Amino acid sequence: MPDGGLIRKMWMGEAHKYRDHLLRLDTESRTRRFGGGVSDDCIRDYVDTSMWFDTIVHGFFVDGMLRGAAELRPLCGTVTKEAEAALSVETEWQGHGVGSALLERTLLTARNRGITHLHMACLAENRRMQQLARKFAAELSFSFGGVVGEVEAAHPTPLSVVREMVSDGHGFATAVLEAQSRLFKVT
Repeated sequence: MPDGGLIRKMWMGEAHKYRDHLLRLDTESRTRRFGGGVSDDCIRDYVDTSMWFDTIVHGFFVDGMLRGAAELRPLCGTVTKEAEAALSVETEWQGHGVGSALLERTLLTARNRGITHLHMACLAENRRMQQLARKFAAELSFSFGGVVGEVEAAHPTPLSVVREMVSDGHGFATAVLEAQSRLFKVT
């Protein structure tokens, strides 16, 4: 992970940071994230619906700026034991372990919510995402120009719950301290 980088859960009030991150993605990264070309308006509409109570977004922040994100969205509402994961990392931060760290945090969160199957879809030419999925023992199936990776999540344990709580607490405290330091710099 790059120095100064922090991964933490995002809050509903930070939807604008998620939107701005997705809008900063270059054409290739945007196509990989959404499985095709999408307009700025499409991204704005997507973010308006993605920051709901059942979706968890982890962000990779550098100096308070969101540079990568992993979205965990339950399939068929909150009752199911299946979810999908989607990752996006701005070009400058790719190849530094950010995607691995985001997916690892997403898998922990899925595990602690009783999600047993995590689906990750990508384009057939998205080798980087396929390698990342394989790193976490995903089974890949190829069809219609795309690839679907499926990961079976382990059952939650007291240790996995504590790991998530500690990560969340650290992320929250760091975010508060960052916000305070930015306020002091302005005044």
